[in-house]
Amino acid sequence: MGTLLYGTPGVSVEFPDRALWHLQIVITAKLRRGESFNLSWNDSVDVGSGRSSIWISPASSLFYRYFGSKVPTTNRNWVNELMVSANSPGGLSFSPEPSAQEPQGPAGQ
Repeated sequence: MGTLLYGTPGVSVEFPDRALWHLQIVITAKLRRGESFNLSWNDSVDVGSGRSSIWISPASSLFYRYFGSKVPTTNRNWVNELMVSANSPGGLSFSPEPSAQEPQGPAGQ
């Protein structure tokens, strides 16, 4: 389970490493363009269920911590789906990985 640490002091959000990798790709692309957006996700039962959201801007302090040492393969369909969400008025809403496709290399190659 990987962790996204946001802000100072930090809000800590856990995602599976594979999911965190895909979120990192989309978040990085948005921030490189200087775009701000909401990131939303459904909370697990462990933290009381519900839904959470954070505002991410180029000034945000982000830290990605992965449990595993290997970079997951990239599912371009998932990246595209998350990017479409990130570009919507509601912002990036985390969604589970879509149906399987042939895996890509770490950089989507």
